[in-house]
This record gives sequence, C-alpha cells and structure tokens, in this order.
Amino acid sequence: MRFFKYLSVSILSSFFFMQCSSAQKLQKETSFKTSNVYYQKWVAGVKGGGSGTNVFIPLTAEQKEITLDSLYFRGHKVALETKPNSPKLYIGRIIGSANQKEGYTSSGDKIPFDLKDNEAVVSYSENGNVKYFKIENISEKPMQQFPSAPPRK
Repeated sequence: MRFFKYLSVSILSSFFFMQCSSAQKLQKETSFKTSNVYYQKWVAGVKGGGSGTNVFIPLTAEQKEITLDSLYFRGHKVALETKPNSPKLYIGRIIGSANQKEGYTSSGDKIPFDLKDNEAVVSYSENGNVKYFKIENISEKPMQQFPSAPPRK
C-alpha cells in the first residue's frame, strides 16, 4: 500500500514539474511582429517625483487574437499596457529607486529567465494559451528628464 501511495505521489509530482517547465518555454516564432523595441530611462524634475525605465514595444500591425501581458526586463516583471490612441504600442513601466519619496522600496522580482541587459521576455496570450517570446538587441534612447513645475507666485 505504501508503495502505491509513493508511486502516485511521484507521478503527480512529475506531472506538476513538467507543467511548470513547459509553462515558460520560449516561442521561436510568433503570430505578431515587433519593430524597433527600445527602452528609455526617466527622472522627474521634482524631489520625490520618481524615476524609472520605460520599455516600448511597437507592433507592426494590431493583433486582435493576441494580448501582450507582462514584460521581464533587468530583473523586473511588470505589466504591459497600451494607450487608447496607440493600440499597437505596448509600454512596460519599471519604477526605479532614485528620486523616490522617503520609505519607497523597490521590489526586484526573481524572474525565471536568464537575460542579458539588452534582452527581455514578453508573456502574451494567444487563443487562451500563455506563451513567452524573447526580444533581443533592445536599444537605449537618451534619458528623458522631466522639468520641474515653475514656482507659484
């Protein structure tokens, strides 16, 4: 009886671990194309206004059957979003630790991918299935420094 219990637990564990390892398998080809993926650091012009890095992922055509969900970049996992007037441009916003209000702590997630500084992984859903795609050679644009508001008189 113990043998069967051990065997069934072993089989269930094996299926669980196989599912976990296949859940993050990178796709070699996707049904969508990206162009000129880049990131840009930014800093606010006021003390405590924040800083961070925005990653821009433009799609060459709007895809109704897919939805880009999350971005894994430089040790962070963040949600991807679009703006209503730019449905083909996805943006991942990583909040930095510089120029933050007191008490701010950065949450560097442990990501399940081994990436270089100019690489990212995008998770997306296609026909109800979550898939992962690696983007290489992400370029950096010059830092964007937002000016502070003029003093009130």
